[in-house]
Amino acid sequence: MAKAEPQKAQGKNVLGQPLATCGCEPMTGYYRTGCCETGPDDLGVHTVCCIVDEPFLAASKALGNDLSTPRSYFAGLKPGDRWCVCAARWLQVQQAGAACPIVLEATHEATLKIVPFELLIQYAVIPDQLH
Repeated sequence: MAKAEPQKAQGKNVLGQPLATCGCEPMTGYYRTGCCETGPDDLGVHTVCCIVDEPFLAASKALGNDLSTPRSYFAGLKPGDRWCVCAARWLQVQQAGAACPIVLEATHEATLKIVPFELLIQYAVIPDQLH
């Protein structure tokens, strides 16, 4: 099976630079391009590039957004997966005390309408430092 390749990202990240790819295994993004792009049909604003961990997945599930249970259309996430999360949902989990790391370079600038930059940088990681 061929490895999934991201498409060229559209838009800017929260740093004002071109939007980087968030993740391709599993293929993420509202449009399943590997990028946290958004548009008028993305009512959930899936723009925060997260590196999900167990506390985040558990808190998200407890708050009504189950990202870990497999379904026919969705394999379910496991710790370490990168996923474009709804900005308001990420903020909700953060306020519950279980925010996961985020990749600023792959987090769309539309996030800033919902989550303050000062909060985002508190959870920012450079992905290569995680290995």
